[in-house]
Order: sequence, then C-alpha cells, then structure tokens
Amino acid sequence: MRKVIVIGAGINGVSAAIWLRRMGADVTLVDKGLPGQGASFGNAGVLAASAVVPLTTPGLMTKAPGMLLDSDFPLFMRWGYLPRMVPWLLRYAAHANDRDTRRIAAALLPVIGDTLDQHLALTEGLPSRRFIAPSDYTFAYASRAAFQADRYTWDLRRSAGFEPKLLEGDALRAYEPTLGSAIRCLGVLGGHGHILDPGGYVAALAADFAAMGGTVMQTEVQDVTLEAGQITEVLTSQGTLPCDAAVLSAGVWSGPLARRLGLRVPMESERGYHLMLRGVSGGPKVPVMVESGKFVATPMAEGLRLAGIVEFGGLRASASRAPLELLRRQARRAFPGLTWQSEEPWMGHRPAPSDSLPLVGEIGKTGVFTAFGHHHIGLTGGPKTGRWVAGLIAGQPTNADLAPYDPNRFRR
Repeated sequence: MRKVIVIGAGINGVSAAIWLRRMGADVTLVDKGLPGQGASFGNAGVLAASAVVPLTTPGLMTKAPGMLLDSDFPLFMRWGYLPRMVPWLLRYAAHANDRDTRRIAAALLPVIGDTLDQHLALTEGLPSRRFIAPSDYTFAYASRAAFQADRYTWDLRRSAGFEPKLLEGDALRAYEPTLGSAIRCLGVLGGHGHILDPGGYVAALAADFAAMGGTVMQTEVQDVTLEAGQITEVLTSQGTLPCDAAVLSAGVWSGPLARRLGLRVPMESERGYHLMLRGVSGGPKVPVMVESGKFVATPMAEGLRLAGIVEFGGLRASASRAPLELLRRQARRAFPGLTWQSEEPWMGHRPAPSDSLPLVGEIGKTGVFTAFGHHHIGLTGGPKTGRWVAGLIAGQPTNADLAPYDPNRFRR
C-alpha cells in the first residue's frame, strides 16, 4: 500500500484522493483551509464539456485595449499590478493565433469532453452524487447575426463534437421564458450538467473520502524532502508526513512548491467574481451563458449564481466593486424579471498558466505529481485530472496522451 499525500483539497485534489483510495493507496488530503473553499467554491458550477476554446483566440491582443476601456465588457485590470505581470502577459499573448488556439482546444477536449460521465463515475455509490444535476448548457445572443459573428468559436466547438440547436422567437420564449427582449437567439447544447452547490459538493467529496478510510488534515504545507531525488516526506505546520508519492493540487498557490522542485511555471491569478442571489424569482431553469456580458447564470440549491468576470491584479489586492456592479447590470438586462432578496459576493483566484493548459503528470522522477493550472475549467476537468494522476501513481495505464499537460515543459 503506497502512502500518498495530496496537497490541496479543491476538486482536483479530492478527485485524486478518492481515486487513489479506490486503487488501494493510503492517502492523506492536506489543505491550509477547509475542503472546497478556494476556487472550487466560487466557480459558475457548470460542467462545461464544450469549453474547449481558450481565451487566447486570434486577434485578442488587438482587441484587449478596447475591452479594458469598455465598462460593459467583463475584463478588468488593476493597473498598478500590470508591470509585474508583463513577462507572463507576453508569453500568454504569444498563443493568440489560430495554430495555437486549435492545438490548445484539441488538448483540452480529453480533459473536459466527458465531464458529466466523469463526475458520475467519481461519485458512484457516494452521497455526494446528490449535488450533480444533468442539464443543457445554453448560450444567449442578441441576434442570429451576433451568433454568426461568433463563428470561429463555434467552429472549434463543432470540431469537438458540440453542435448547438438554435432557438428563436416563440421557440426561444417557450424554452426559457425568463430571457428578455435583448436576447433573440439561443444556442442549446445537451449532454452537460451543473453542480447545485460547488463548495458543498467538494466538501461532501472530502467527507466521502474520509468515510472510505482516507485522512483529511487542515494544515499548511511548508516544504517537501527529497532523498536521491525522490520524495520521502511532506513538511507541514503540524509536523512531518512520510510518503511514497505526493500530488500537488493547490491551484494558483502551487507555484512556490513547484519552484522548489525545479519548475518555473508562468502562472497568474485569473481573479474570478460571482454573486450568489438568494430568494430569487425570474431566473433561468438551466445554466445560461450570456454572450454579450460573458457571464453565466446558473440555478443552484441556494438561488442563482452569476459568475464569469475576469480581472488581473495578483493575489494580494482586495476585491473590486466594478465587476460586481457589471454582473448586476448585465443580469437585469438579460433577465428583466429577475428579483432577489439578498446577495453574497465572492472573489477568488483561478490558476492561469501562460499556455492555457493544465499541468498533469510527474515532476521529473521525484514522485511528486501535478494536478493544477485549469484556468476556468477546474470543476469541469477535476474528476478526469484526479483519475489520471491516481492511475499514474498506482501504475495503472491510461489510454490518453498526457504529453500536452506534462509539467516538465516548465523545467528550468
């Protein structure tokens, strides 16, 4: 029985921990906070199998200044932080071309394309299954012309096997009557799903893991010990944890430990915002991506979540007001009958490697395996990532080509 320490109790970490337990490993799941309270808490909750298109599409950098100056566009910058992120930004922008966009999209499909099935497999026989809601995923446009103007993105989705059903007029109103007159074209994709409470789901997965005989510890990881280049223990604020292998799945906070192990990952925080609306009336029945505002409205157990803003400003700056105001404004425009009794804002940090691909695999021959760097698709890709990493540690071969995600592409 191998002893494995999983560092980070978000969706990637708990998924790896559950699959490792099923494969017979002795697993300890370690996080400085409670399970599911980081980026896994604050996402839009969509199991977005079709989200294969990276943000770095052709022409991004010529459009970016206009986006930043447009008060209705969901891209924000803390300008004082800009000088610090220039090296990352230059590497990020270098991928904003057709060849790299298609390469990245092709590499993301194996991670997320069967996400609903992977979440169902992860929760087979577990109480946490109750959080999963199979559903359509819809894309709201001002007009058919606006949909057609998004042809590049949809061509990539079609290449990945996702063909939308377009609804207009009475058919649109019959399908989703809460959408206002500003929305006149709706693209509907079946075979998706959403999570009714993302933070609660990941916490429940951690509880299921503990019920399977796993150990959950709330402590801060400080370092690792290598002997002859192989990990032998993880050092925490509560003491030393011996191990045969470890999984590094601490999201954007994985960088410092990765550097100690020889990786220099060009990664920034993609600061994400959401508003959790409670006591809701007039909201949608399934997740809706409102393309004009690039935000998602997802029905959840507690109400309606509005999410999807991107802000660059590092890990230390406090939350901004403007992204939350934009979410309110855009939601009222798309759903004119929407009302709510209370709201809870949130801001968190999504890990954004410069090449838009997650890091999945072993760092050299150290016995440390990475499972982080998923940008905005962490919830979607977490179960597959955890299953892959667990298989690598347990010596169970996978039928996927993991080369695009190899963490050693960032070896110094």
